[in-house]
Amino acid sequence: MDIADHKLIHIPPDPQDPGPPHSPAEEPLDFHLLQISSFVNHSWADIEGSGWLGELQTHGWDKTLSTIRFLRPWSQGNFSKKELKNLQTFFQFYFHGFIREVQVFASQFQFEYPFELQILSGCRIRAGETSESFLKGAYKGTDFLSFQGSSWQPSPGAGSRAQNVCGVLNNYRDVKEIVQSLLSVTCPRFLASILEAGKIELERQVKPEVWVSKGPSPGPGRLMLVCHVSGFHPKPVSVMWMRGDQEQPGTWQSGILPNADETWYLRVTLDVAIGEATGLYCRVKHSSLGGHDIIIHWDGYYMLQMLNYLTFVVILGSLIVLVFWFKERNSNENTLTSHVSHLAKGANTQGPRNSGNQLCSAQESWGKNRFLKKWKAILNQLY
Repeated sequence: MDIADHKLIHIPPDPQDPGPPHSPAEEPLDFHLLQISSFVNHSWADIEGSGWLGELQTHGWDKTLSTIRFLRPWSQGNFSKKELKNLQTFFQFYFHGFIREVQVFASQFQFEYPFELQILSGCRIRAGETSESFLKGAYKGTDFLSFQGSSWQPSPGAGSRAQNVCGVLNNYRDVKEIVQSLLSVTCPRFLASILEAGKIELERQVKPEVWVSKGPSPGPGRLMLVCHVSGFHPKPVSVMWMRGDQEQPGTWQSGILPNADETWYLRVTLDVAIGEATGLYCRVKHSSLGGHDIIIHWDGYYMLQMLNYLTFVVILGSLIVLVFWFKERNSNENTLTSHVSHLAKGANTQGPRNSGNQLCSAQESWGKNRFLKKWKAILNQLY
């Protein structure tokens, strides 16, 4: 059965739909589907499908159940259950038909097993502009063809094989109508609906945390300055090492990585001579800051390190003094206890008839007893 026989039930545009809302970000927003098809031989193939809003995955394809997986609470947008069911039915037929048709034409198209086909399709909107659509196909990771206007076009440098494939595809009028309807009508509507449904999450603004540190030494007499920026949302951010108003050449930026809480992290490094680090600072621009850049001076980091070192020395010294003080106190207390026990033992060795005389004798010799003198001295030290 030809995939052209399975037409998508048309989803007409909503006449009351005001169109996609403007994005607060400067970059255009896009929704795209990514299809990766792996063909091991003429009888075995596999397809992976996913949907993305920019770099945020919103949809997946369950190969076992042949159903769409909605990965966000708002991934269905404002499409009705019937519309979503129609889309799901279409993709069920499409994926099945795509594998079969490629296997049938593999020899004619000179596809050499094993091979992989990638298809990226979707639409984007720009603030104050109409939507744009796109569909690109690749063979073994190399640009192969695209859908432009209402026809298939080979990619520059793709050769006669791509021209042959486009020639065959352009003969299927129904296929071209389906693709055009999906790209120019369904996709912009769906993009607008998920932007509206996910507005709170998508427009979430989280301020970054910024700190600087010293990285591994790049060589004798040199420093690696590292500026860390973490916990920010949305993803677009500008980070640069500066001196005065001049951006420093040689700045290197890592890839922006996701945190577990769906915020982002990156670090920006600069290799400088030790004597040239003075006066440098890291500047961070982000939409959550309301135009007030975050500036962290390297000199401040150096002073902070010195302060931390001095604080550590003071705390360590205080701990040592306290340890010796407690040891001396325990030693004195043990000596005092020993003296008191000795005196008590000496008093108890006398008979009961002489207890009164012994007490008077102890009182008379109070100032002369060397043990009691030492006891008084210890008490004077403690209090």
